[in-house]
Amino acid sequence: MEAATFGCSHFPTPNARSSSSTSQSRLVSPLELTRTSLKFKPPPTFSARASAPGGGDSVVTLLDYGAGNVRSVRNAIRFLGFDIKDVQTPEDIVNAKRLIFPGVGAFAAAMDVLNRNGLAEALCSYIESDRPFLGICLGLQLLFESSEEKGPVKGLGLIPGVVGRFDSSHGCRVPHIGWNALQIKDDSEILDDIGNRHLYFVHSYRAIPSDDNKEWISSTCNYGEKFIASVRRGNVHAVQFHPEKSGGKFRYYFLQPLLIYVGLSILRRFLYPKSSSKKPVQGKASKLAKRVIACLDVRTNDKGDLVVTKGDQYDVREHTKENEVRNLGKPVDLAGQYYLDGADEVSFLNITGFRAFPLDDLPMLQILRYTSENVFVPLTVGGGIRDFTDGNGRYYSSLEVASEYFRSGADKISIGSDAVYAAEEFLKTGVKSGKSSLEQISRVYGNQAVVVSIDPRRVYLRNPDDVKFKAIRTRNPGPNGEEYAWYQCTVNGGREGRPIGAYELAKAVEELGAGEILLNCIDCDGQGKGFDIDLIQMISDAVSIPVIASSGAGAVEHFSEVFTKTNASAALAAGIFHRKEVPNWSAMSPALAAKDSGEQ
Repeated sequence: MEAATFGCSHFPTPNARSSSSTSQSRLVSPLELTRTSLKFKPPPTFSARASAPGGGDSVVTLLDYGAGNVRSVRNAIRFLGFDIKDVQTPEDIVNAKRLIFPGVGAFAAAMDVLNRNGLAEALCSYIESDRPFLGICLGLQLLFESSEEKGPVKGLGLIPGVVGRFDSSHGCRVPHIGWNALQIKDDSEILDDIGNRHLYFVHSYRAIPSDDNKEWISSTCNYGEKFIASVRRGNVHAVQFHPEKSGGKFRYYFLQPLLIYVGLSILRRFLYPKSSSKKPVQGKASKLAKRVIACLDVRTNDKGDLVVTKGDQYDVREHTKENEVRNLGKPVDLAGQYYLDGADEVSFLNITGFRAFPLDDLPMLQILRYTSENVFVPLTVGGGIRDFTDGNGRYYSSLEVASEYFRSGADKISIGSDAVYAAEEFLKTGVKSGKSSLEQISRVYGNQAVVVSIDPRRVYLRNPDDVKFKAIRTRNPGPNGEEYAWYQCTVNGGREGRPIGAYELAKAVEELGAGEILLNCIDCDGQGKGFDIDLIQMISDAVSIPVIASSGAGAVEHFSEVFTKTNASAALAAGIFHRKEVPNWSAMSPALAAKDSGEQ
């Protein structure tokens, strides 16, 4: 196989770390996956690694229990100038000078690994001894007495309280995904400089403040109700949000660009405890900010190069004699630039993934690995995530496939065709088999890690009763003046229509474990005339999970329109960003501009 070049010539990256200097081995985990090698030409790098104390003081002990993406935490630690020692035995925890536990996935699976590997007791002793500790996301929840997630399941029992699911009856969508602000106490220490800036959350379960745990609480957040955003007691800290995914922004001082890292500053203050420079400022926001997501459709062109392309109603070839695949740039370059520009998330869609076994497509995995070194916002990857049997008869579950994407740097995976088939079967039988990729992955990693991508097209009707699927009156009449339409779902990149509507699919996949819906529209794709408001309104009103609006953005006003006229939680676009048609990322919507100011 030819060496693949993804490119990051315009984007500074820290020095790559070799496996000889930093161990990336892991504990016995819920998943084990055979890895394959690939000749790969890495992109040029630029050293941006900070200096850390010398000797043993420059080592961070990392407790990676083996499920989910902790690569970004690793990259952030290295970015700040520290080396990593992985926990292999309880003694590694006992001997740690500073310990970070970036918990990802489901509560029960994590506790099972901690108990099975004899780590729970060592972890409790370490924390009770008031030694430097930082738990992230699930790493906070596990400190509590128990969780209702697939439970009750007993936790470490260090903090009084039960971790429960968000109450969607309060009008909030579950999972809680996106950027929110904190109410910070005076003695938070690692949060002292955050003020009213937003931080990135992604979780379905939370702990509630009480008289029994109030001495632990260092900040709270509002999402339908007040929940615990962080805890602190002495040298022990834990946060519900993801500092390694809470981004950075370019600001200009005396005409010189300066990249301000919001989330990484929290990690820096933990690693350098005396580095606080400000007193805490209270966040003003009380609701979740809208998100704008940059999407990169990735495929090989006719020369074998991996490129970012863009379709016109899913057709990615130029309308020329050569009929070449549109080449809009190199994936790592573009992802890095969009991060610096202010994207809330970056989504990679492997648009040829359904044609071949995705674990043979190692260049896509390398894209994730190199992008995650410097892009500290959530990364989603989709395309070809399904069960597969290779030519040698080796069976790979979709869970194994997803695991490799997560370990390579993805925070969420997007399932398309396989989710359609699973929904059809569920609607036919009324039974959850537990075997679909959607069910398997959400069971291990939590539904917040699973996005279902829906690719519908309009089918016009004169009478909404002509079909058994939900039809609506559309503001875009059909070619013969039809006033109604239903939205037929498709598979295989929009090539094959299926006997299921977008409304029915959305309801079914929510029941099967999806945490988010990416809602496309083939009719609007590449047209630049705006999102399909009718479709987005129908789906976002039908489900209680977040909906990402996609397809059709051609102007800044289209983002404002979709956020004001529908209940979409986020909007995704590709071409408008690739063509640099956005004058200012913050101008996308008032809610997005408020992310840094704290005003909504």
